[in-house]
Amino acid sequence: MRLSAFSRDSLGGVDHGRIEANEVSFAYLEEGPRNGPLAICLHGFPDSAHTWEALLFALGSAGYHAIAPFMRGYAPTSVPKDSQYQIGALVRDVNTLHELFAGRSDSVLIGHDWGALTTYGALAHRPDFWRAAVTASVPPVASVMSSLFSYDQLKRSWYTFFFQSPLAETAICNDNYSFLDRLWADWSPGLDATSHVTRAKESIATPERIRAAISYYRALYSSELHDPALAREQAASVAPAPVPVLYLHGESDGCISIDAVDNPLKHLPQGSRMEIVEGAGHFLHLERPTEVNKLIIDFLGNP
Repeated sequence: MRLSAFSRDSLGGVDHGRIEANEVSFAYLEEGPRNGPLAICLHGFPDSAHTWEALLFALGSAGYHAIAPFMRGYAPTSVPKDSQYQIGALVRDVNTLHELFAGRSDSVLIGHDWGALTTYGALAHRPDFWRAAVTASVPPVASVMSSLFSYDQLKRSWYTFFFQSPLAETAICNDNYSFLDRLWADWSPGLDATSHVTRAKESIATPERIRAAISYYRALYSSELHDPALAREQAASVAPAPVPVLYLHGESDGCISIDAVDNPLKHLPQGSRMEIVEGAGHFLHLERPTEVNKLIIDFLGNP
């Protein structure tokens, strides 16, 4: 393991550092006592680790050693030389970070969007690492399969199919990456997302970074982009979560409709809970931070 010196982030006021894992140089934000139980927070698309700043402070104040990595390909994390973006690679990253940060068996995991999909896989792959988890905005795959291809949800999911096109990079990069502004506006229509989208653009608004971010979606639909060496991690991504999960979903989510979610608790273990956050969209943790952070801390408990 190679761990960088820590410094203060002049914009967000959180500590930040860098660590090497799976031949990727991960940048991360950090709060809380380093001898506390590990809490890893995973962001989605199009977003960055800064999305978790309010929660990092809450987790740190509660006694957790809270870490929010910039996912592979998202600056300032490096673009992986292996070009692997399948969920199995993300699962391996998270569980490797758990080991490198000397995580204990009472560690917890929080994931939003792609971070949620990664969380389900990480729990199933190494259940001995994690005591509990929180996922937001993307339920277990099994709970949306019946409605995933309904007309209404297909309209919401159009971008995932467009990202398979070689024209996707050009379209997203056009007009100062306004494509990203429009996605945020559609997914969380009540949120003034200007500052958040600016941070997202800092992480992915270059052609190389956009290609990395949408390669997550390309690997989702094409097994030809999967590394056979990650077969166990990939299989874990669709396996039932073995530890209790709090699932959160915004009532007005414009990315995945609440009507498409069905009942995630049918696919989660005993002790799990689901909460609908009223008046919030896809980025519910930014729209209702006080409410969402309280739900998370209450569910995870104080160390």
